[in-house]
Amino acid sequence: MFHGSMVALVTPMLADGSLDDTGLKKLVDFHVDNGTRAIISVGTTGESATLDFDEHCQVMARTVEYAAGRIAVIGGTGSNSTREAIALTRCAHQVGVDACLLVTPYYNKPTQEGLYQHHIAVAEAVPVPQILYNVPGRTACDMLTETVVRLSKHDNIVGIKDATGDMRRAQEIMGQCDDRFSLYSGDDATGLELMLLGGKGVISVTANIAPQAMSKMCVAATAGQGSAAREIDIGLAGLHEKLFVEANPIPVKWALQEMGMIDSGIRLPLTPLSSRFHDTVRQAMKQASVTR
Repeated sequence: MFHGSMVALVTPMLADGSLDDTGLKKLVDFHVDNGTRAIISVGTTGESATLDFDEHCQVMARTVEYAAGRIAVIGGTGSNSTREAIALTRCAHQVGVDACLLVTPYYNKPTQEGLYQHHIAVAEAVPVPQILYNVPGRTACDMLTETVVRLSKHDNIVGIKDATGDMRRAQEIMGQCDDRFSLYSGDDATGLELMLLGGKGVISVTANIAPQAMSKMCVAATAGQGSAAREIDIGLAGLHEKLFVEANPIPVKWALQEMGMIDSGIRLPLTPLSSRFHDTVRQAMKQASVTR
């Protein structure tokens, strides 16, 4: 259903932390113009943890409005409360997203059966395509392959964003789920490798900064053109690494501000990028031929 370079979009904010609709429209147009295939609205990179419910729905609605059918929009609607995940997913469906991305419930540490029942409850409640999201490094919760396979049998569950970087696990998922269920990388550094194994694309932080190069790399990789994809990815490798020198989205928001794309806003408890990392991120941007 979705493929290629899909950006985990930042949520632009003014210096006081208020939402910046003008900046959001600018970013949406930027991605349309540079080949990004889908926008993930209000995921982790979009600071979902510090937007309240109404803001969360507002940003998704504005993103759909500004996209105007030119690019797919996937709403980040996961929560560690099943009721809240259903409410956010309903809101996303009502504002017209093409699909939803649902992270595993964080902090609670549910069992595998709890994960299964959580995602089935959302899938049963809202008739919108849903992509699972497994990122144990952030959630302290790991959705195992057997749970993914069980969930993949539901018609509304269409794929998984896997951020483990574990290629053996990726092969297990692809080998045990049918062709209608798509696997996406949630780890820029290993995204190329996953696509060459059969993954359908990358839900990317790097794409915020270098959308055109990420798009070309993903097109080549999903077509099995490994040499061409690797040549592009070499230039992006610095961004894949250095955009995580502090917690995401601190570095990527700083880089976008450096490019003149967004204002300086970021919400506590996140803080602006430490000055000692400015030259580190600038060098990665230079390596990727990203300029103001």
